[in-house]
Amino acid sequence: MKRRKRYLTATMPDGYVKTIGPTSDPFTHYWRIVAILQNGKTEVFWGHSRSLAEAKSKKSATQEAAKMRGWTSWQFEIAQLVESDTPPA
Repeated sequence: MKRRKRYLTATMPDGYVKTIGPTSDPFTHYWRIVAILQNGKTEVFWGHSRSLAEAKSKKSATQEAAKMRGWTSWQFEIAQLVESDTPPA
């Protein structure tokens, strides 16, 4: 049976809204890393996962990335995805 397509929306604590879709993938969480570089610029990395545990596992990898890339600081955030049948306005 074919899965139905739907839109998934995450709202981050700072008000940023990310919409994924249309998709039939079983994603449940969105994660985002906001990193501050040594020159003061900002890099943003993001992704989606199929469980909260999978999203949390990205945090340990973030600590390694911070060392390798020389970030002065970084913030790791996870938000639950909310499902809808239509794209947000």
